[in-house]
Amino acid sequence: MVLADRCDILVVGSGNAGFSAAISAAESGTARVLLIDTCPEEWAGGNTYFTAAAYRTVHGGLQDVLPLVNNVSPEQIVNIELAPYLERDFSDDIERVCSGRSDPKLARILVKDSNSTIKWLASHGIRFQLSFNRQAYEVGGKIKFWGGMCLKTQDGGKGLVADHRAAAQASAVTVSWSTTLISVQNDSSTGNSIVTVKKDGRQQTVDAKAIIFAAGGFESNPRMRSEHLGPGWDKAMVRGTPFNTGSCLELCLRDLNAKAVGDWSGRHSVAWDAAANPTTGDREASNEYTKSGYPLGLMINVHGHRFVDEGVDFRNYTYAKFGRAILSQPEHVAFQVWDARGAEWLRDEEYRPERVERITADSIELLAQKCASRGLHDAE
Repeated sequence: MVLADRCDILVVGSGNAGFSAAISAAESGTARVLLIDTCPEEWAGGNTYFTAAAYRTVHGGLQDVLPLVNNVSPEQIVNIELAPYLERDFSDDIERVCSGRSDPKLARILVKDSNSTIKWLASHGIRFQLSFNRQAYEVGGKIKFWGGMCLKTQDGGKGLVADHRAAAQASAVTVSWSTTLISVQNDSSTGNSIVTVKKDGRQQTVDAKAIIFAAGGFESNPRMRSEHLGPGWDKAMVRGTPFNTGSCLELCLRDLNAKAVGDWSGRHSVAWDAAANPTTGDREASNEYTKSGYPLGLMINVHGHRFVDEGVDFRNYTYAKFGRAILSQPEHVAFQVWDARGAEWLRDEEYRPERVERITADSIELLAQKCASRGLHDAE
C-alpha cells in the first residue's frame, strides 16, 4: 500500500493498546487515523497475540457480566457462583500485589474505568466469554469463580487481535505493516509532528497532528532487559513478539524529551516452558507455554530445593512474579512437581501432553533419577 503523507492521528503499535486508541480516535470523529507497526502483517498484534486475554474488571456479579459474554446458556446460569468484584477489591489488590509502588492516579483511572472500558470494547465487536477453563472450578455442584478475574476474550489473544483488526477496518482506520518509526520532529509553523518512517526499504515523511505511542515494550531486547531489569535478564526467554525491541521508547526519551517515570525494575514474568524457543513466541502455541499450575504442587531448582511458597496466594496474584524467582535460580530453570491427585487438576491449556514434557514415576526416588537426565543435579 502507498502510505499517505498526512493524517490526523498516528498510532504506533498494533497491540491491544494501539488498536483501542485507533478505534477510539476514529469513533471520536477523527477523519484520518493511521496505525503503523514495524512488524510484518503475519506478526500483527504485538504481545497481545500471545496472552490468554484475561481481563480484570470491576463488576457487580454475574448479572453485570452476562450481557457481555457469548458462552453461557440459560441452563448454566443457576449453577454459576460469581461474587461481585468492587472498586475497593480492585484497588486493594493493586496496592497489595504492587507493594504500594503503583501510581495512585493511574490506578484510580484503571479501577474506575475498567467496567465501562470492557463494555466499550464489547460494543466494538470484542467477543468476551466467562473464563471457565482458567478461572473456575466445580465445587459442590456449582461452578465457582475465584481470584477476581472472570472474563477472557474468545480464542484468547489470537481472537482479541482478530476482533480488533475487524473493528479497525469497520472504523476506517488505515493500518500499515512493516512500517518502522525513524524520527519525530516538531513543525513550529503548524504545531504538527513530521514523522519519518521506513517502509518497503525507503524512508518517507508523514505530517501528523498528533501521535499516540503504544509500542514501548523492550521484552525482546536482551541489552535493555539487562540494563533496566538487572543482571541475568538478558537470559530470560521471550514469551511474545520478537519486534518489541524498545526502539520506540528510546526514541521518545532521546528525541522528544519524554520523562522516564514508574518502576523500571518491575516486570511481568511468568513460569515459561524451558523447551520453548528462547528468542521468540510461537504463533501457533501462543500462551500454552505458560506453566502456572504450581499452587497444586512444588517447584524445585536443579539442586532439588524449593525457593518460593507456591501457595502463598491465588495464582492470579503470584504468576507474574514467580518467573523472576525461577530466573534467579541456578541455570535459570525449575522443575514443577505434583502428586497424582494434584496432577488431575492441571489445565489442558498449559499442560496437555502434546505441548509439555511429563516425567512420571511411582516413587520420589525414581522420579528424581528420571529428572537427573533432564538437568536435576542432586538426585539423591
